[in-house]
Amino acid sequence: MISTPDQQAVDAAITSRRSIRAYLPQAVAREDVAQILQVAARAPSGTNTQPWKVYVLDGERKQQLSAAILAAHNDPEQARQHTEEYAYYPREWVSPFIERRRKVGWDLYALLGLTRDNKAGMAAQHGRNYEFFGAPVGLIFTIDRIMEQGSWLDYGMFLQNIMVAARARGLDTCPQAAFTQYHKIIGKELGLPDNETVVCGMALGYADSSKIENSLVTERMALEEFVKFVG
Repeated sequence: MISTPDQQAVDAAITSRRSIRAYLPQAVAREDVAQILQVAARAPSGTNTQPWKVYVLDGERKQQLSAAILAAHNDPEQARQHTEEYAYYPREWVSPFIERRRKVGWDLYALLGLTRDNKAGMAAQHGRNYEFFGAPVGLIFTIDRIMEQGSWLDYGMFLQNIMVAARARGLDTCPQAAFTQYHKIIGKELGLPDNETVVCGMALGYADSSKIENSLVTERMALEEFVKFVG
């Protein structure tokens, strides 16, 4: 099959998407953010329920949320009082998932020069999540508590659409489940209604290519490892 320009553009947007952990201070126009979210909202959802809700933060409001979360995160006693509302990761790790998890973590820390005994350095790097890694725009996603597993699957397609649409515009992202631990603080700072659950956060901006952490390219399985053609 001969590839078309449209195919090449879509493939490039998908395959160039990476989790970017350092951003330029360059602002992102609100019109661009709005357009990305409008395009992403074409994601499919069961019976067109469209379960997503997005809070867009920049400037002082983003800084206020980051400061509130970091105040708790940097205080071990306070941090222990905050737990996730849902289990993003398995409660029991097994192979091959645990090996993949460890590899990506240590690959990142190796780039940053962080060794296993540098607990303070690793904690500081994790804390950068709550500053949206310096991105000019932070997104917080919520879902109504009444929605079930199918709607969470729909939500994942919406999130992927955002990241791909961002790449099509020369922007980068980092989806961040780390925010779920501090859902109470997020709820207070953003005035979330009681029926909304925090799904995740996301950094959005222009990648700082001079930062070593942005050189990380994670591995993917070969096609034959996860695909079986039947018939």
